[in-house]
Amino acid sequence: MSRVLVGADQDSGVAVVTLNRPDRLNAVDLEMAGDLARVWRELRFDDSVRAVVLTGAGERAFCTGIDRDAVVPQPNSPYAQDDPLLGIGPKANDLWKPVVAAVRGMACGGAFYLLGEAEFLVADTTAAFFDPHTTYGMVSAYESVLMAQRMPYGEVARMALMGTAERLSARRAYEIGLVSELVAEGEALEAARACAAVLAGYPTEAVQGTVRALWAASQAGRAQGFAQAPHLIALGNAPGAEQARLFSGRRREYRSR
Repeated sequence: MSRVLVGADQDSGVAVVTLNRPDRLNAVDLEMAGDLARVWRELRFDDSVRAVVLTGAGERAFCTGIDRDAVVPQPNSPYAQDDPLLGIGPKANDLWKPVVAAVRGMACGGAFYLLGEAEFLVADTTAAFFDPHTTYGMVSAYESVLMAQRMPYGEVARMALMGTAERLSARRAYEIGLVSELVAEGEALEAARACAAVLAGYPTEAVQGTVRALWAASQAGRAQGFAQAPHLIALGNAPGAEQARLFSGRRREYRSR
């Protein structure tokens, strides 16, 4: 079964990219990471596609970040860190066609690599956002940098630091501007598709130029944050065994706000 599904509508010019591991809450393994990079690169050359919707299969989650079973060898240096999620987003693959994210269910941790590279988010009332890193003895670096471009500083800091103790509700995410449109349960995909169809109907060069301009506006802060991330992660992350212990002993209760 393909880990990433792509369906394109020739009439509207909209492609829907679906993370397709619902049994794993659409967690990204190394194969899916490679598939996403390939899909974004292929969409660069498909002139029939002028806008993209990104979503997750199933009802439980948009994406829950990297699959905990994925094995990623790391160099023995505090100044180097290999992160397979850095290459899973559209901007990382030089795709400047607008991407609208449709969020249903959980979006946490590494999901922010994808959401941080979408133009805007549409969510239904089941959506919930959280960052589990600190709970498991891990530094939230790239995720926090990307979300700092989307949310007020205090909200990013609270989500990153509170870990699994809290989840940001769809309503609160809408109130603080992370979500641009909040719809009824099950309606996020169609609402996002409707927005994408409007974008696909406008002159392509104007739309893509605007996407580039918007991305450039936040580039300086993002680049500085990313430059600090590798050694902060290497120095701040607990050893793998300790992370596993914290993960297995985590509290199941959480507060939604």
